Amino acid sequence: MGRSIFETILGAVVLGIAGLFLAFAYSTSNVQKIEGYTVSANFPMVDGVKDGTDVKLNGVKIGSITGLHLITEAGPNEFLVNVSMSIKPGIQLPTDTMAMIASESLLGGKYMSLEPGVEEDMIKTDGSGRITRTQAPMRLDDLIGQLIYSSKRSDSGGSSSSPAPSGGGATPAAAPASPPANEPAKAKQPAPAPQQQQQQPAHP
Repeated sequence: MGRSIFETILGAVVLGIAGLFLAFAYSTSNVQKIEGYTVSANFPMVDGVKDGTDVKLNGVKIGSITGLHLITEAGPNEFLVNVSMSIKPGIQLPTDTMAMIASESLLGGKYMSLEPGVEEDMIKTDGSGRITRTQAPMRLDDLIGQLIYSSKRSDSGGSSSSPAPSGGGATPAAAPASPPANEPAKAKQPAPAPQQQQQQPAHP
């Protein structure tokens, strides 16, 4: 009886310590959502992001994704994904800010990266603000395919080129052919002597 009570108390203590550890880890990490003003942006695809994904500016978390919505209404934005983000109230974003889905590492998770522009006008903070400049994420299989295709092209280009002739100089012109050795040389004929004019005798 006493042993079972001791085991029960020990289990409760272990569970309490584990709960405190989880609460401390959650409070010190950046997994909680940030409450602020809402900004939206449209993307052709949003592979790797979801509700609660971090929104970072120059590597610092300034917000989180609060919703993903597929646009099905006919128009220029049909089948685009509308991403809603919650940004800290103290962060002002220029109107030409770019939103892009980036990777933490080659095999790591995704996050929303914001690159501020140079415009003096700021995005509205009343919930109707929009980011018009967006960039879709690069898929890993597409990246590997591009690398393989570029390496094949470089290999085929190097093998098709012919090696240059050694020496680097121009090919000398062929010498004129000499007459055969067994052919006799033609004798030069003397030039004909000028004919003397015949003198006729004078008449008396």
